[in-house]
Amino acid sequence: MKKTLVFVAALVAIGSFTPVEIALSQSPTQVQRTAGRSADRLEAVRAPSRRPQDARVRAQSTLRAGINANTVTVVAGTPGGTYYRAASDLAFVLDSEHLRVLPLLGKGAGQNAYDIRFLKGVDLGFVRMDTLEQLRGDQRVIDADRNITYVARLFNDELHVIAGRDIADVRQLAGKRVSFDVEGSGTDYTGRSMFKGLGIDVHVVNVDQPTALDRLKRGDLAAVVSVAAKPVAVLSDFDGGDRFRLLPVPYVPALVDRYFPATLTHQDYPKLLSDSTIDTLAVGTVLGAYNWPEKSERYKRIARFVDAFFSRFDEFLVPSRHPKWHEVNLAAEVPGWTRFQAAQEWLDRDAGEPTTTSALPSQRKPSRETDRDRLWKEYLRWQSTQTPSATE
Repeated sequence: MKKTLVFVAALVAIGSFTPVEIALSQSPTQVQRTAGRSADRLEAVRAPSRRPQDARVRAQSTLRAGINANTVTVVAGTPGGTYYRAASDLAFVLDSEHLRVLPLLGKGAGQNAYDIRFLKGVDLGFVRMDTLEQLRGDQRVIDADRNITYVARLFNDELHVIAGRDIADVRQLAGKRVSFDVEGSGTDYTGRSMFKGLGIDVHVVNVDQPTALDRLKRGDLAAVVSVAAKPVAVLSDFDGGDRFRLLPVPYVPALVDRYFPATLTHQDYPKLLSDSTIDTLAVGTVLGAYNWPEKSERYKRIARFVDAFFSRFDEFLVPSRHPKWHEVNLAAEVPGWTRFQAAQEWLDRDAGEPTTTSALPSQRKPSRETDRDRLWKEYLRWQSTQTPSATE
């Protein structure tokens, strides 16, 4: 047998037999031993190179998990709008190793509500106090009140009505073509609701604001409506010469339960208002959140955001941030809405703990805008219950 193996080895050395032929010349036991030794040698060669690769895979998995666990998305509005600017403030101020806020372009408060409820990957969104009423009226949406919550009541969004100087009263727009931004936007829902409360029936047009302002210049539209937090960049930059103006809007009893009185000034819009202040309407903005189960990862992300946002709110009050943050009272409640559980728990804890941080709601005075809205509503409700005296 030894002589045979020596002979075979010699033939292999001179190239007479192929490896397959050699294997055929061996017994099954010899073939298994040879294969086992070859596999062991191959594994020994591969093992050192596999260890760094395995470590890199684990490191990448950890990185992926960390990025997703620490990131919350906020659906905002269109570029140049107040919502997107506010969302950018959230991203810059709250950015840390443990939290990243990712703003998303949106169509506005109207569509944002649907995105919070149904769009995968959306955690938070800028919506309005009349948003739940909008969802309740949509037969396709089930249990809107249970599924949509709020983190905080933010600032007010004012009604802007831009028209030619030949129109002095907003009621003159009845029957005319008026743009309410794109379909599904916050202006589309809230603006039309405000006009309905005013008793003004117009021909509704839905186009984006830059296009609407261009059509206003050409005479294709009688007015452009925007419901957004002042000052609105697209309106501030609008240059129509002396042909256009912002119209005053009265505050009527039919609107008391849903909207607030507000003003626009020359300082807000130097190109659209002379040295004067006009009355208008406003609606409250809400930072909305989906009502995730308490044990879920999505709930924990939003809870982490709440802690950072509430704890560091003072940082939103510096001059480099949007001035509308000064209107915010984090402790203010939103009638008809349920606060996100982690936000309510944070406020409850803060109420019982002394602090020197003015950003915390227990130490901050309520916003003047919020107080004025509440008092004005109370006055108008009282006024509506009064009957004229017999001597009048």
